[in-house]
Amino acid sequence: MTNTYFITGIGTEVGKTVVSAIVTEALEADYFKPIQAGDLDYSDTHKVKALISNSTSKFFSNAYALKTPMSPHAAAKIDEIEIQIEKIKRPETQNNLVIEGAGGLLVPLNSKDCIIDLMDKTDKIILVSRHYLGSINHTLLSVEALKSRGFSNIGIIFSGNEHRTTESIILEKTELSCIGRISEEKSFSKDVILKYAQELKLNFEKL
Repeated sequence: MTNTYFITGIGTEVGKTVVSAIVTEALEADYFKPIQAGDLDYSDTHKVKALISNSTSKFFSNAYALKTPMSPHAAAKIDEIEIQIEKIKRPETQNNLVIEGAGGLLVPLNSKDCIIDLMDKTDKIILVSRHYLGSINHTLLSVEALKSRGFSNIGIIFSGNEHRTTESIILEKTELSCIGRISEEKSFSKDVILKYAQELKLNFEKL
């Protein structure tokens, strides 16, 4: 049985791409980033591909590749297009699929739809939470948004240096499980990604 793992975060620059690489490597899954805004010459798809050691994973093209590093709705406006959610088709694959979102759950795609609208109820959702002042609130709000939409298969990965009081209150209030921790590394190489993939593989499979 194959599964889809949707990687989202409590905001931008919290470690979604690194987590996406780790999950992709751990499960030798395929990878899809529906919307890329900016950095087209070295996109998140390029970054994940460069961090993967296995030869099984396939990397699918973005549904929308926007030129400006802004919220997708704004970047699309600059490109003089409108993102149409019905045109974002998940790639057909017989493999596990990792989908990486953009920014947080309520990042707008257009006047109606947000990143959360790209999720399916059958998805296994991995929420990346990085520690900073306000991250508890952002994490709890993200979980509340997911649960209010009927999503239940949710796991949390903490990114950055350990902060026990922050993590314990988040897990207590959300009643979710921590499925992993990504420490503050000097750099993320293929070897580092592989190490985390081997450590966390069973956690992802149990999600």
